[in-house]
Amino acid sequence: MTYHPKSDFIATMIERGFLADCTDYQGLDDALIDGVQTAYIGYDATAQSLHVGHLMNIMVLRWLQKTGHKPITLMGGGTTKVGDPSFRSDERPLLGPEQIDANTAGMQKVFAKYLSYDDSETGALMLNNAEWLDSLNYLDFLRDIGRHFSVNRMLSFESVKSRLDREQSLSFLEFNYMILQAYDFLELNRRYGCVLQMGGSDQWGNIVNGIDLTRRVLDQEIYGLTTPLLTTSDGRKMGKSQGGAIWLNGDMLSPYEFWQFWRNTTDADVGRFLKIFTELPVDECDRMGALQGSEINEAKIRLANEVTTLLHGSEAAAKAEATAREVFEKGGVGGDLPTLTLSADELGDGMSIVQLIVKSGLAKSGKEAKRLISENGAKLDDAPLTDAGLMIDAGALSSPIKLSAGKKRHALVQLG
Repeated sequence: MTYHPKSDFIATMIERGFLADCTDYQGLDDALIDGVQTAYIGYDATAQSLHVGHLMNIMVLRWLQKTGHKPITLMGGGTTKVGDPSFRSDERPLLGPEQIDANTAGMQKVFAKYLSYDDSETGALMLNNAEWLDSLNYLDFLRDIGRHFSVNRMLSFESVKSRLDREQSLSFLEFNYMILQAYDFLELNRRYGCVLQMGGSDQWGNIVNGIDLTRRVLDQEIYGLTTPLLTTSDGRKMGKSQGGAIWLNGDMLSPYEFWQFWRNTTDADVGRFLKIFTELPVDECDRMGALQGSEINEAKIRLANEVTTLLHGSEAAAKAEATAREVFEKGGVGGDLPTLTLSADELGDGMSIVQLIVKSGLAKSGKEAKRLISENGAKLDDAPLTDAGLMIDAGALSSPIKLSAGKKRHALVQLG
């Protein structure tokens, strides 16, 4: 893009590849130069943990704070009761208040690793939109807020249009979501002087709605900024692996598995991911991303270490690297591998190797495990596994066994 920013924050967003679009580059840039500005990103509490797909925007909030501004993490305790219909083909399952509270608590643990929540001028705020949404009076809300929304315009947003074009039902409940999200921006501006909403590029329509509403009701000049929808170089959505979502909570995904996810980055993505997910200088990211052959593997290890250190700490990163080197270079059994511990009762007279591969998380189904074996992709203690009918009994588990799926995914099985 040709815009030359004056503020550190916009310069960082452009230089590191965080910026997809902005409602007013010049206006926002001038505001950021003027003094400390407050910005937010909203997160609906639909799971117990954030995942790698959220990490790009968490880094955006971190850079915002590092460049001298105030981030708000807005938990959607209220909006989660409705569910964001954006680019979904079906309605989200509705969650009860207890589940929403539990999910919110789980997600908040992650933010504390990346942001400083304190009383300083740039100290982050953790807020919940249930604070103002739960007590809304429906008739007052319709009269004061609903009158500012044109249904014609709401129907024109891509997130809604794509659902209707496929003749898939869009409930009135979901249709209200964008009004509630717009109202969040208005309330954050009124209560906290928040002037910027950020989010993924799929949130553009919702963000623009909030800006329009706040201008109409409060006559305030506010801004929106979006990040690109991140895909890997082979076109897959960032954050998914064969084993499922890459969670950011250590009790849902071990630091070793998190580290391994980054170590397995495709060569073509290394430079880009270093810029987005680490704080290494941009020229260093470019230099490492351009490495070839075996040298790029050291860049991947650096990426894995930097990202894991930010989330789980330097000790966890060093331990993960040591385990990986032990597993891959010495063919040994690393002490920090994902481990399946079976009781004698569970094992009984024995369990098939296919069941063990599924239980250890290396395959999603028996069918997938059998295919892995038939295609020579499975190993038992580093030796090719060819017999899908193999039974493992207590004798075979007198010491832990190591199962492998391909070259990069391993698990230990032991008797507890």
